[in-house]
Amino acid sequence: MTSHATEVDLEILLRRALQTTGAGARWTTDADEMWCRLTHQSGMRRRQGWKLHVSATAASAPEVLEKSLDVLLREESGFKFVRSLEQVSALNSRAKPRGSSGKFITVYPSSDDVAARLALALHRATAGLAGPRILSDQPYAPHSLVHYRYGAFVGRRRLSDQGLLVWFIEDPDGNPVEDKRTGQYSPPPWAVSPFPAAVPLPPRQEKAAGSPVLLGGRFSVREAIRHTNKGGVYRGTDVTTGAPVVIKETRPHVEGDASGADVRDWLRAEARTLEKLKGTGLAPEPLAMFETGGHLFLAQEEVPGVPLRNWVAERFRDAGSEQYRADALAQAERLVALVAAAHAHGCVLRDFTPGNVMVRPDGELRLIDLELAVLEDDVPLPTRVGTPGFSAPERLADAPVSRTADYYSLGATLCFVLAGKVPNLLPEQPETRPAQERFAEWLAACAETLRLPDGLPEMILGLMRDDPGERWDPARARTALREADPARPGHPAAGPARTDGPGGPDDPDAVTRAAVTGMVDHLVDSMTPDDGPRLWPVSVLAGETDPCTVQQGAAGVLAVLTRYFELTGDPRLPDLISTAGNWIMARTDTRSIRPGLHFGGRGIAWALYDAGRAVEDRVLTDHALALALAPPEPTPSHDITHGSAGSGLAAAHLWRRTGDPRLAELVVDAADRLAAAAQPEPSGVSWPVPAEAVSEEAGKRYLGFAHGSAGIGSFLLTAAAVSGRPEHLELATAAGEHLVANAVLVGRAAQWPAQATDPPTAPYWCHGSAGIGSFLVRLWQRTGDKRFGDLARGAAHAVTERASRCALAQCHGLAGNGDFLLDMADATGEPAYRAMAEDLARLIVSERAHRDSHVVFPNEYGDVSTSWSDGSAGILAFLLRTRHTDSRHWTVQQPG
Repeated sequence: MTSHATEVDLEILLRRALQTTGAGARWTTDADEMWCRLTHQSGMRRRQGWKLHVSATAASAPEVLEKSLDVLLREESGFKFVRSLEQVSALNSRAKPRGSSGKFITVYPSSDDVAARLALALHRATAGLAGPRILSDQPYAPHSLVHYRYGAFVGRRRLSDQGLLVWFIEDPDGNPVEDKRTGQYSPPPWAVSPFPAAVPLPPRQEKAAGSPVLLGGRFSVREAIRHTNKGGVYRGTDVTTGAPVVIKETRPHVEGDASGADVRDWLRAEARTLEKLKGTGLAPEPLAMFETGGHLFLAQEEVPGVPLRNWVAERFRDAGSEQYRADALAQAERLVALVAAAHAHGCVLRDFTPGNVMVRPDGELRLIDLELAVLEDDVPLPTRVGTPGFSAPERLADAPVSRTADYYSLGATLCFVLAGKVPNLLPEQPETRPAQERFAEWLAACAETLRLPDGLPEMILGLMRDDPGERWDPARARTALREADPARPGHPAAGPARTDGPGGPDDPDAVTRAAVTGMVDHLVDSMTPDDGPRLWPVSVLAGETDPCTVQQGAAGVLAVLTRYFELTGDPRLPDLISTAGNWIMARTDTRSIRPGLHFGGRGIAWALYDAGRAVEDRVLTDHALALALAPPEPTPSHDITHGSAGSGLAAAHLWRRTGDPRLAELVVDAADRLAAAAQPEPSGVSWPVPAEAVSEEAGKRYLGFAHGSAGIGSFLLTAAAVSGRPEHLELATAAGEHLVANAVLVGRAAQWPAQATDPPTAPYWCHGSAGIGSFLVRLWQRTGDKRFGDLARGAAHAVTERASRCALAQCHGLAGNGDFLLDMADATGEPAYRAMAEDLARLIVSERAHRDSHVVFPNEYGDVSTSWSDGSAGILAFLLRTRHTDSRHWTVQQPG
């Protein structure tokens, strides 16, 4: 079947069925990239109820659709189906979220009685055809492709307590209830099923309240390690020996192809590989393969220890830079030996990553998750499945099996161990810069913090060459490791010696200036005021907020473009700023606002007022002031992002801008609320999350800037300057004392846990050193207490030591970390901190991707986003501060 036919075949079947049945005049068809939707002329459609899903594989989808259309086109209930076989495969892939996988056809019955009748008719029509079980739904009958769940028919969303947009339905009293799309069937208690008695589902392989699940008559399940669309992975015990085991499960038809092969075939291939490696000490010992309820299971010896990915994260956090460097070099030698040994036993790994290597307590390494591995005397299953960043480019294009692809994966894994991550190099358009050149630029930018011995950067680049025939093999890598002198750290070699002077193409300042220009071009060109629910494109993989907010909406981008206009006078921006401001103004209600800075109304007012002032638009500034003065929704939240501290901080900024005494009153009111909510600690004060805020967070006492004491303390410093009341400064100081007591010193680096009882967290603005240091340096300036200043310096060490491992953004990344280093430079007057910030800027810019005249960056999930929190707006804000003397966004400058 040609790729073109794959795209159009299913819709051809629809047109044929409409013509054959004579039903074309009764149905309206609409399509987008994913779905073909049909609406009956009767227009009957409910807002919520019992809906049906029919599953299929790429091989069975045409027949499933034909038989389903024969039922559905004679009815009046609306429905939709996935448009192409390629998309059916994606829907059934092992990476698909469990809550949405498998739903080839969705039917919206016009009543409960119709739902029951259609379910039976579709079940009979599709009986005997292949399709995966839909995990979010209840199967209509054993082995049926038809499933059902209670949920929304029409997309309705509301803001949750966390400020995220969620789908909702209504209970019988009209109250909104979140319509959760998870991998488990869980109808609301008031929804009465119209279907026959529920089919008993296979027992969940998790620890139950009663006796444990026994699989294969031999393996007792103790706990689930993880659940994915392809199946679960469980820890258990071999009841015949008492030995600990790991049991891997694969579900029928997941990752199915047109030949009928699926993830069960991958598990069989893994079993063959483990048998081949049996007794070598390279991989777990295989124990048994068995089938239960159509699911295939493989039991194998449990390897004690932690995945290499976790080992790197924990050691980066706990060891200190010098100790980590020594440990990482030792681990690198083991990794090279591991790949060489696997090849010596005739095994090509095809998915060698930090997640597929276990570090035993004695430091030895073991291969795990060998489902993609290929024995040299076996016929490999064709696949483009792999791990981006670690799989060789030709591997992801289904190139023939070759050891040279493992060399690339070895180089990427060594990079991950030595540097803490592998950069996410997004595709460029056009692709004018080879991947190895871009990777070398990033490795060179890591030089200041990595301090790798001479020869090791060259080794990593050699293993990861674009041309498979030019890649180093493990023997050459082993020689480079043995010749490396840890006492002579060198800089990564990115190619021939650089000869360009200042302003040339290899001048870091010129590269950064060009990146800033390309980012602004992207923001200018990607604004769509007349199209869609958002003004700028954002990633929603971590959840979606109100489209006007600072965190992820238009206000964050507007604020940065306003600042860019103030600094550069770019003539394109006044009209754009006015357009964006009016777009926000049309979508904000001055009768009531949500609390908080990043998720709330006053953060939007902050951005809108500054924009109106910059372009001399009185309508925008008046609306911003009305928004700031609007009564906030009641909130038990205390923090900067969602609560009283954030609302108060925005009011303080606007008071300084306007002098309006009503805003000063709002600042003092917020500070007094926080004083009343403060809970004494042995070392100071904290602000526990109230139960009525977010129930699963109730009682947590966060330390960081976004959600805890550091952000609240920073606002209280500002409030003290507004109110002139010593108790506000005393409360800020008490918050600082609590942070002093909970600091964790690793060498010269100061780290903090998210909560006092947790291990230290990453050094980001949200919970970690960058945000806490941002408060402590201000507290040191205000009080003169050396302890606060010393810990802020320690936080700066934590930020720089871990720079190579970091993502890029404001909330969890280098941009927020760099802004803190610039705060340190401003507060201390020491140029070293600005130099550190510029190193971070070069590291960020080295991960850029050019798309014609635009420059974009990956967020934590590999998406392109424009937002403040995880996208280019927050990155641009930091890069501008490295080029201009400027204040930090979302902070209030104290009077000198």
